[in-house]
Amino acid sequence: MSVASNGERPAKSGSVRNRETQTVNSGTSAFILAGGHSSRMGADKALLSFGNRTLLERALQTAATVAVKTCIVGPRGRYSEFGEVIEDIYRDCGPLAGIHAALSFTTTDLNLILSVDMPLMTPKFLSWLVAQAERSPELIVVPEAAGGLQPLCATYRKAACAFAKQSLQKGDYKVDHLFSQVPTRILKEKEIVANGFSPEIFRNVNTPEEYANCRP
Repeated sequence: MSVASNGERPAKSGSVRNRETQTVNSGTSAFILAGGHSSRMGADKALLSFGNRTLLERALQTAATVAVKTCIVGPRGRYSEFGEVIEDIYRDCGPLAGIHAALSFTTTDLNLILSVDMPLMTPKFLSWLVAQAERSPELIVVPEAAGGLQPLCATYRKAACAFAKQSLQKGDYKVDHLFSQVPTRILKEKEIVANGFSPEIFRNVNTPEEYANCRP
């Protein structure tokens, strides 16, 4: 078995190789990345309330509007009551490990990755994003708005899994570094705004202050 470059072995998963190479189906799968440590928040962000739902429930319901299947990426023991959960194969390697786990597990070619801490994200934008990805030959379609790239509200085709795996094995955990290795389409903020979407939808909540300012 290979060893992750941070010195840890990947989590055991006897069918990972088979899942990585299996035939893909049509449609879009959605994966909510909920497994962060929430160190700056001081509490599990996924379980914070936002309106009458948790951030996790909100993200799942928003993503489900564009997906044939929706899963959570994070600790199974913590989130299994909310839906199907998959865990990182390369542990403690950040969001890239979550993206890799999602692309290893998925049975669809097109996959939406959405961070749990974007409570202002809308079904309308996700529908537009997926439509752009369906028409694009690139393996990744990522928005650029609100001051930077948004790799945790982006689409990834299953073939990008191999590139994510290579980066993890080399110890390069920066998701943005994938974009120079993988055919990527960047949706510029000007294009996003021209299609009727505010950059505010990308606001995330990492601290108690950001959470307080973002709550309805």
